[in-house]
Amino acid sequence: MNLTWMLERSARTFPDKPAIVSDLGTLDYRQLLAASRRAAAVFRAAGVQPGDRVGVMAFNTPAFAVAAFGLWRAGAALVPVNHKFTAREVAYVAAHAGLQVVVADVDLADRVREGAPDARVLTIADDGSGSFDAAVAAAEEWDGVEVEGDQIAQVLYTSGTTSSPKGCLHTHAGLANVPAYTTAAVGLQREDRFLIAMPIWHASPLNNWFLSMMYLGGTAVLLKEYHPVHFLQAVQQHRVTAFFGAPIAYLAPLKVLPSVGMSLGDFDLSSMRLWAYGGAPMGADTVRMLQKAYDTDAFYQVYGMSEMGPVGSALYPAEQIEKAGSIGAGGMPGVDIRVVNETGADATAGDIGELWMRSATRMAGYLNDDAATDAVFEGDWYRTGDLARVDADGYLFIVDRLKDVVITGGENVYSPEVEEALRQHPAVVDAAIVGRPHEEWGETVVAVVEASGDLSIDEVRLFLAEHLAKYKIPRELIVREALPRNPSGKVTKHVLRAELVA
Repeated sequence: MNLTWMLERSARTFPDKPAIVSDLGTLDYRQLLAASRRAAAVFRAAGVQPGDRVGVMAFNTPAFAVAAFGLWRAGAALVPVNHKFTAREVAYVAAHAGLQVVVADVDLADRVREGAPDARVLTIADDGSGSFDAAVAAAEEWDGVEVEGDQIAQVLYTSGTTSSPKGCLHTHAGLANVPAYTTAAVGLQREDRFLIAMPIWHASPLNNWFLSMMYLGGTAVLLKEYHPVHFLQAVQQHRVTAFFGAPIAYLAPLKVLPSVGMSLGDFDLSSMRLWAYGGAPMGADTVRMLQKAYDTDAFYQVYGMSEMGPVGSALYPAEQIEKAGSIGAGGMPGVDIRVVNETGADATAGDIGELWMRSATRMAGYLNDDAATDAVFEGDWYRTGDLARVDADGYLFIVDRLKDVVITGGENVYSPEVEEALRQHPAVVDAAIVGRPHEEWGETVVAVVEASGDLSIDEVRLFLAEHLAKYKIPRELIVREALPRNPSGKVTKHVLRAELVA
């Protein structure tokens, strides 16, 4: 099984059905298949060989899908690049993945050229005037190469306990299971029109939702970038039936609409039947508020990890209030979950342990990092690094993160990366990054520092703007004489987190 098969199947079954809808145009399945074949020819002409890794740094546009399927048809691996990355961050991914070719939106291309000066940059533009757009339009269709299921289809970059991102290697066969398991978990249908408003380079929008539509023969509605008003307009205009977003994607309209003299009642959301969220749990009060505001109880929470495709678990509409804050009871179809305590045994009710998962979707490993791969693989299991509590009914609640990840607005902020950037400031002696619970964003990023002089949050944010994507930059600053440490000298972040919520 390889990922091009699902597009071919849907194009054969529903050739005239819209595969992709956006403000930039519509592609039916026949057109998307043809465009992907032409894109494969463009990549071949650019020197891309089977097994090569090619970066795509773009917004949610049809060109992203054309590039992705073109790469898979050419036997290459897609490396989605965060469109919020600075040139410095692009440089790391380009060097680590060995990117010789990058497809980039014209508005992002300068960052790619600065960060990866040796890479060939093919551009895409909203009006179709980019070099990649023009080449695809002019190319002859090419069927591509034979692709085996164990070949690498994607390299999804994430970060662990170090400041350097890690590339999760996913095979065609593994990723082909993600839409099957996702569909079984939340009941997606081929009649669905799924709105992709969260960045498509994220693992979940790309593999859970976009690929599920391609797998079923549904329609992916692409919103170039999320905006609280445009999101609702897209639902109304395109008769969207399903959506996935971080909790803030649902909460933001409730804040923004009154400021522009509007309300949710101004939008026709009657086509919607499934509202999915992930990236952070929601408390019972927040769920009740959203159910009332959106006039629906059809909320689903999904939990997963990039290393797993991402698949994991789901919390269903009937469970949203009674089990608020839980990620669900056990794994979704196709996924096995266990919580392992310090003795290596399965945790029982009331116990806390590390959450392990196994599935056919698990990554093949980390790119160029056997040691990191060995650290998270335990036979067929993947050790998530998340600490979970099991309740009496078998529901799982994430209580902490071994990796100290701060999840803000659905974005993962990895503390060592931000801490290292902070230490470059001449007034910062040492720093620790922690998350403070936030009702709308899940968490907000807080910097706790030892400083040798006066320091303000505005000064810190201005300094970090040159080094980090905006969502990683702390919103709060706490200056202390000394950071709390254990006897070995390591900062005790649980102490800082306790102080923040006291």
